[in-house]
Amino acid sequence: MSISRREFLLAATAVAAAGTFGNAAAKALPDDAANTTLLDRLAVSRYQRLVPEIFVPAPTAPSHVPAIVIGSGFGGAVAALRLGQAGVRTVVLERGLPWPRDPRRQIFSPEVCPDGRALWHRRSFTGFSGLPVLTDSFGGVLDITEYRHMQVWRGSAVGGGSVVFTGVLIEPERRFFDAVFKGRVSYDEMHAVYYPRARRMLRASPMPDDVYRSGPFGHSRAWDNQARKAGYTPQRIDSIFDWNVVRRELSGQSRRSAIIGESNFGNSNGAKYDLTYNYLPQAVATGKVSIHHSHVVRAIAQDRSGRFALTVDIVEPTGRVMRRQTMTCDKLFLGAGSIGTTELLVRAKATGTLPRLSAAIGQGWGTNGDAALVRSFAPSEGVTQASPCASRILDESGSLPVTLENWYAPGVALNIGLLGSLGMVLDPTRASFHYDAGRDDVVLDWPKNGNDRTVAALRAVHNRIARCNGVPAGVPLLVPDIKADFTAHPLGGVVLGEATDDYGMVNGYSGLYVVDGAMVPGSTGTVNPSLTITALAERTMEMVIGAGG
Repeated sequence: MSISRREFLLAATAVAAAGTFGNAAAKALPDDAANTTLLDRLAVSRYQRLVPEIFVPAPTAPSHVPAIVIGSGFGGAVAALRLGQAGVRTVVLERGLPWPRDPRRQIFSPEVCPDGRALWHRRSFTGFSGLPVLTDSFGGVLDITEYRHMQVWRGSAVGGGSVVFTGVLIEPERRFFDAVFKGRVSYDEMHAVYYPRARRMLRASPMPDDVYRSGPFGHSRAWDNQARKAGYTPQRIDSIFDWNVVRRELSGQSRRSAIIGESNFGNSNGAKYDLTYNYLPQAVATGKVSIHHSHVVRAIAQDRSGRFALTVDIVEPTGRVMRRQTMTCDKLFLGAGSIGTTELLVRAKATGTLPRLSAAIGQGWGTNGDAALVRSFAPSEGVTQASPCASRILDESGSLPVTLENWYAPGVALNIGLLGSLGMVLDPTRASFHYDAGRDDVVLDWPKNGNDRTVAALRAVHNRIARCNGVPAGVPLLVPDIKADFTAHPLGGVVLGEATDDYGMVNGYSGLYVVDGAMVPGSTGTVNPSLTITALAERTMEMVIGAGG
């Protein structure tokens, strides 16, 4: 049975309409959501007019179900589909909202002047320029989680990180994959079975030549030309973008989105072929899977019967908690992302709700060696810069392998001669999480100098390109050359083969699985993690289903 994305959204809305909120609770999300202002209230009224679909109450979830999946990102979506196909009644709990799509409407926040639809209950964040960006507090699609010395960007919507990532799907080189996974996962098996399966589901494809040659991708051609002058050979890379939608943007048949640099806060017109077009609607189409948005899982435990018990808050788009619910399941699949999954397990271990968790819980976390880079005074064709990434270069001449990807300049409305890059370094720096009982919080112990090796390795390559092209690195007196105090690719915390067995079942607990970036040992080998996470989840679910679901 197949289901279109339109049918998926209509079905989800119909199910949601049957749900009702219980008695209002005074508690709100532990952030800016608790202190609403006149600006917030006016903004909510505006969003109700612009995107009424996200204000449909969340559907009521059953108190018990055979399987629960926490999160609807790459790993969670895979788990949901494969469980549904195996005939297992499954509930997906997603904290974010079910954002619709429309070829003409501005569903998501603009990239240039973000509003509350952009950020998950925050009033401000520091953009790539280093300057503060102010918004109202609302349940937007991008969660920026602040730790000491590190800022983590992660998705908060039905579809998870697939809604906010830049669409890149790359299989790592064997030597880097083996260096990261140290033989716990067979590269040959991944290359022959699971990477191809993930690519087919996500429709991975490189940017077509006609798109590459169009005006909005002038910055991509300029980036490639600069790389060639420095002695590199740009490699065309696979993407999740739907090139036919991009072509419709170019011809004026769809509202411009990808070609004007929208990506970090979603693409309203469907230019990004995210999980709400493939895994998730196919899961719902099995008749065994239901997706429950606005469900924030606060804690997990195991009851006397051996079932897993979840404490769940059901929240409004404003962040107000409407009711609290306890749910149980026989099997639990953690797909809340590296941060969400790790925090749940670290808290459960520290508070004794899952006392048999191993000491490896919370260890081995890394940033994938992420950093954002920019060069200036590099004129190129086009009035704007498009968001899809065309190519990358790889440099192994230094102490650490380095990848630079051809990126756009986020938040910059016009093409003003900036060339952006996303850098990823095979950096061995790792950190751990611990539970702070006094603050009732899970804390990341990222070292103050934890980014130094990443910055040094990237700067050597970046400066070489800038020097060979006679342009400055950064924007003199305004923007630094490298921003490395953030990651958009958090990985680890419940590492495969250490905190789990070699397939993601958590040590000490049969029926408890990790299916997301938490199981990856801090890096995916100088490439974006989405394809690897999807492929690993496929591998895990094949084992689970083969063992009897």
